[in-house]
Amino acid sequence: MVWPDTDFPADPYPGPVPPGSFAHVDGMAHEIDADGRVAGLPLDDWLAERDAPPSAARVPVLAYGSNRNPSKITWLRRELGLGEDPVVALRVRTRGVAAVWAAGLRFRDGQRPAVLAAAPGAVESHSLWLATAEQIAVLDRCEGRDDRFRLARLRTGTVELDGGVFGAAGIVEAPWCYLGHSAIRHPLLVDGAPVRCADVPQAEAAGLDGEAGPGDGLDAETVVGTPHPDEWPAALFTYGLLQPGQSGWPMVAPHVDGAPYRARLPGQVRDTGQGWPAWLPDAPGSTPGTLIPLRDPQRLLPALDEYEGPDYERIRVAVPGTGTICWAYAWRAPARSFPVLADGWPLR
Repeated sequence: MVWPDTDFPADPYPGPVPPGSFAHVDGMAHEIDADGRVAGLPLDDWLAERDAPPSAARVPVLAYGSNRNPSKITWLRRELGLGEDPVVALRVRTRGVAAVWAAGLRFRDGQRPAVLAAAPGAVESHSLWLATAEQIAVLDRCEGRDDRFRLARLRTGTVELDGGVFGAAGIVEAPWCYLGHSAIRHPLLVDGAPVRCADVPQAEAAGLDGEAGPGDGLDAETVVGTPHPDEWPAALFTYGLLQPGQSGWPMVAPHVDGAPYRARLPGQVRDTGQGWPAWLPDAPGSTPGTLIPLRDPQRLLPALDEYEGPDYERIRVAVPGTGTICWAYAWRAPARSFPVLADGWPLR
């Protein structure tokens, strides 16, 4: 399914959105299906056809206002230099937070923008950009970073992916998010309570009478500088020599943040015959291994990339059942002759 921008006008704010996940380019929103495919191709293959950065080179940015509207994305390209790389917008379900109307109106058109606030018990549908560094720089200008809005890591509530891109439904821990910073971007309080965007349309919201609240009630530390894709997620799935007790474990151990535990990912682990295993995520089966919480993935992962070498690709994947999103090294070289290790890589 492909939708033109004309199906989703930007006004009135925040504008309508496609019914699911999509990748936007050239004024068109291309559906990302439940299997993480665009026009029959895995998302990363579709991005590669356009010489665009893969999903592993992007960071998750929660979009709860107009930034999930296709016409707004085209406006960002035209007016703020967003560039031609596709915008990847994944549908998510949020719990414990809500889009609410801000205290002040937009100078550009007099409409009332949305801000995010804590909302115990609330469940809403929003979008998650997998954003490149260049796209975040444009969002910084659009949102007035450190003036009207601040960029922060959101730790209140939960953000749940519908599934597909990372192989299964996943929990996005501490996504980046633009949150109200100045008083005019604090939640508007009417009769002492914020007003959810889902309850009051823009036509009525612009005329609301209230006062700016003292804050949004969110646990979210402000981010300094440009986010790095290696910062998320802070977990590593290992199935071979990087597991505890194996020869590669001393590289990982100083970066561990909590107790490793056993887990499984879809796919097969095979014996390369060279003293290390190969994980094939697209092959049928279930792969045992160890899930390792990491304290500083940005410091560790470049060293592991060099250690694993060119036959492996570091990808993000969701652990079935728990929804934990983690890094894992997938084998990308030929593997047809390798025998399957039904019980996983033997621990010696």
